[in-house]
Amino acid sequence: MDLSDFMEDGRPITYEKAYNYFARDPAQKWAAYVAGTILVLITELGIRFEDSISILVSSGVPEGKGVSSSAAIEVENHIVGAPCGVMDQMASACGEANKLLAMVCQPAEVLGLVDIPPTIRFWGIDSGIRHSVGSSDYKSVRVGAFMGRKIIKSSASQINGLNPDDADADGRNLLETEASLDYLCNLSAHRYEASYATRLPESLSGRDFVEKYLDHDDSVTTIDKECNYAVRAPTRHPIYENFRVKAFKALLSAAVSNYQLSALGELMYQCHYSYSACGLGSNGTDRLVNLVQEMQHSKSSESEGGTLFGAKITGGGSGGTICVIGRNCLRSNEQLIEIQQRYKAATGFLPYVFEGSSPGAAKFGHLQIRFRPSLTE
Repeated sequence: MDLSDFMEDGRPITYEKAYNYFARDPAQKWAAYVAGTILVLITELGIRFEDSISILVSSGVPEGKGVSSSAAIEVENHIVGAPCGVMDQMASACGEANKLLAMVCQPAEVLGLVDIPPTIRFWGIDSGIRHSVGSSDYKSVRVGAFMGRKIIKSSASQINGLNPDDADADGRNLLETEASLDYLCNLSAHRYEASYATRLPESLSGRDFVEKYLDHDDSVTTIDKECNYAVRAPTRHPIYENFRVKAFKALLSAAVSNYQLSALGELMYQCHYSYSACGLGSNGTDRLVNLVQEMQHSKSSESEGGTLFGAKITGGGSGGTICVIGRNCLRSNEQLIEIQQRYKAATGFLPYVFEGSSPGAAKFGHLQIRFRPSLTE
């Protein structure tokens, strides 16, 4: 592309115009991930490129598998426009080798790093099914979650207004807080079950929602009045997922034992089935998770103490990769190879198994390559 395409009357074009520029040709839309970063540098830092730019992208991150291949290239989403959060971008920018990144996406705060005990190991297994956070499934689930938040806020206001004289000050304050709920994960699981679970419909048409609540208050998605949206499962997921993440973080620092690994694995299984209930599962990832369970509970594994303990889908779902947790030992690798072969026998696809971690961009820094012309006679 010509760099002048990013300029208009001597000024950089808006991100919205850049989004439309790359969206003109679906076959070339991927270029927004790479070339879009140039516009960000021009707009945010005032950098000017006088001549031309050659960019080589070389990555070992599997593409389109739900393990942040896009965030490995860029962490700015205004031009790409995918309706995702900041988790992948924060991990790619702020992660460190052999550690998990604790974060709060409200909108983007790093809480710290959590060491992965040397006795524990994580693997990724590619299902062979391509995933995309730009897919209609992901968008509709997001819309459903925002619908659920709006219904909860409205219900809290109604409950608070029914019998104000019968409620104590603490009760009123709690309901007022929930009436202004900013993020679903800030609602505790017990409060959700006590006051709101039965008030949420399993699903709701866009038309019915808009007629009653006007809007779902999400700046990156729109409601299709002709579409029917799942509401209860997408709303429930972030509420319970926040609890699972906090429990997972606490368990990682507990004494090493089978109980620790079993509990960590159970949390991952719960996450997987909760995500699938939202409509973001796939036959491939479900099959892989089931194979991990079969291996975990096989008689041979139980007699040897067991080495694999849990698995879950990663990323935006609807395909992609599962993450497996297990004991850091040779037997775990042997069982993963067996899972590979069983999956291939059932689907014809040999899944790619990968592991390890590396420092994020902030920790890694950058390399500067200088061109030195050769001396010739």
